Amino acid sequence: MLEAYQALIGILAVAGAAFCAIAAIGLARMPDAITRMHASSKAGTLGCGLILVALALYFPSVDVAARVVAAILFLLLTTPVSAHMIGRAIYASGEKLWSGTGRDELRGTKDDPGERLNG
Repeated sequence: MLEAYQALIGILAVAGAAFCAIAAIGLARMPDAITRMHASSKAGTLGCGLILVALALYFPSVDVAARVVAAILFLLLTTPVSAHMIGRAIYASGEKLWSGTGRDELRGTKDDPGERLNG
């Protein structure tokens, strides 16, 4: 039973590290700033969450579990908001979109952050 518990902790930690590595690879390989930001925020959040769950299982106490839950909630609440705001700032700064981008649905609308900055 103890070996299975330790194996679960190891699997969660390795999976978390793998997702963090995927985020780093995405940061290096994606073609434009918006897709790099997306890859790093999604995979990084999942990777950190898995590592934190492994930490909570490795140190089975209420205070560690409470801190892990608080940290995961903080990540889940702040990462999407910050990624959205960074993406809007990238878009508003006039950064070129990747040539494979299908369509630019914000360009010319009232929600276009570039228009808000210029107008």
